[in-house]
Amino acid sequence: MADDKPTSTSPEPAEQGTLEVPPPSSPVAEKETPLSPPLILTSKESIFSPPSPPVQEKETTFSPPPPPSSTTVVSPEKPITNIPESMISFKEESNRIKDLSDLERTSLTEFKQLVQEAITNKEFYFSSNSEEPNSEIKSNGSNHEEILIWGIPLLKDERTDVILLKFLRARDFKVKDSFIMLKNTFLWRKAFSIDDLVDEDLGDDLEKVVFMHGYDQEGHPVCYNVYGEFQDKELYQKTFSDEEKRTRFLKWRIQFLERSIRKLDFRPGGVNTIFQVSDLKNSPGPGKRELRLATKQALQLLQDNYPEFVAKQVFINVPWWYMAFYSMMSPFMTQRTKSKFVFASPARTAETLFKYVGPEHVPIQYGGLSVDYCDCNPEFTIDDPAAVVTVKPTTKQTVEIIVNEKCMIVWELRVVGWEVSYSAEYVPNNENNYTINIQKPKKMAATDEPVLSHRFKINELGKLLISIDNPTSKKKMLLYRFKVDPLSE
Repeated sequence: MADDKPTSTSPEPAEQGTLEVPPPSSPVAEKETPLSPPLILTSKESIFSPPSPPVQEKETTFSPPPPPSSTTVVSPEKPITNIPESMISFKEESNRIKDLSDLERTSLTEFKQLVQEAITNKEFYFSSNSEEPNSEIKSNGSNHEEILIWGIPLLKDERTDVILLKFLRARDFKVKDSFIMLKNTFLWRKAFSIDDLVDEDLGDDLEKVVFMHGYDQEGHPVCYNVYGEFQDKELYQKTFSDEEKRTRFLKWRIQFLERSIRKLDFRPGGVNTIFQVSDLKNSPGPGKRELRLATKQALQLLQDNYPEFVAKQVFINVPWWYMAFYSMMSPFMTQRTKSKFVFASPARTAETLFKYVGPEHVPIQYGGLSVDYCDCNPEFTIDDPAAVVTVKPTTKQTVEIIVNEKCMIVWELRVVGWEVSYSAEYVPNNENNYTINIQKPKKMAATDEPVLSHRFKINELGKLLISIDNPTSKKKMLLYRFKVDPLSE
């Protein structure tokens, strides 16, 4: 290190290729890693609540989402936006320099100086005797070498600030500890051959266990972790039965994460974190030793080498036994970590997801409308917004769409869990006061198709009425969207 650098921020030089261990830090990093397996929950952070009591309500009318130019709406109602306080306590920090505090800017400057010195001194090599440089150290055609992480060169542009801020936040802006973490991450990436792993073909056996699907309301990509898939005994044995298989699972997990991270935007103000959803329905219990071993190993690697990549961690279909684990672990976690966690019982899974992810982005199996780009419904995609309306117990509610031109109108709707009656009619603007029945009242059972689609040709201006009659003692969520195609003259 240069003699004029402050000794309070510069670590002592270590032998190249030696993993350095920083002083013990808070357990926050352990629970803020991406794709973390389900280990803990707490009743303190729970959003469980009893169903609403039966209430007799008058028939009410609601409006659809923002309509095309050929329609107008009546009595607009806002989608669900009231988020419990415990669910909005974490606010993702800005990565723009102007938004940092003086202390944070100073720490970032000192951190960048240490990184520059490390590059000059070739401290990011795996060992001083290595004839082959780190796979993420590239020659740029000059005497200087380019150091990359997640495909991004360090100290070349403003994306470096975003990366270094992740390590700083993981270590509470302690520069020395952050530098040790970064250096150890580079050495681990070389030892694990990350660049080669990214392009390796590891098969598609686990594509239903972890997958990306859609975006949340702030633009974060959403990653689903479906642990119930491991109830398949053949898949479980194929994944965890011996150390070799567990190692392969770990490699697949890291590969999936690496590929996902490389699609993020690391510019200040860009989206550089992931929205995590962990589905615990039919999740193997704590008695599965092999899964426990693989989980522990994965958590250790993720917490050490992938800091601050989780925007929010939502657990859905939470079983009772999971709460006990979280209750035991909660005292050892920081409030920052717990503020990222949200938990929902099976009855509130869809409602909870819709607070963060639009229903057009939520897969059908979780109460949404997204069918993952297949031919099931060519009329709508995730780019077509949907509205969410709460249908109170023992209430009939109507969506009214006023049509201002001759057209073909197409709509789709879903009531999560059904157990309601659905009807639709068209009322033309004329003096005869007649209506056209499009769908007579039809009782919908929970086992019926989750999403209904209808189209209707409109030759007379008027209004479309879509009605949901909820005879149950539980509130229901109606999802719907529509579009119009003008008729040619």
